[in-house]
Amino acid sequence: MNCTAFVPTSEMILVETVGVRNLANRASAVLDELEHRGRPIIVTRRGHPVAVLAPIDADACYDDVLAHAPEFVAGRKAAEERHARRLRRGLEEVLAELDEGDHGGASD
Repeated sequence: MNCTAFVPTSEMILVETVGVRNLANRASAVLDELEHRGRPIIVTRRGHPVAVLAPIDADACYDDVLAHAPEFVAGRKAAEERHARRLRRGLEEVLAELDEGDHGGASD
């Protein structure tokens, strides 16, 4: 792996880089390095950055994946819209729904 200067803000930060071919040949060692250092590694192709390997918090991994999965995001947005519509209902509508729940399908 190479070391390169990366400037995301005003301060200089050293970030490891690995070429895609080197990554393919040494994937396990690169991941060990990532896990050990706990800092991102930039993957390059012909010297140009193309991806970032970043360490994850194993406990938060699934939450992060779900929070960014298109199907989950769309479903969450739809649920929030349904919830917002329900909050705008009038008192009479809510009472009628509750009354239906008390009498719906129950036999005396």
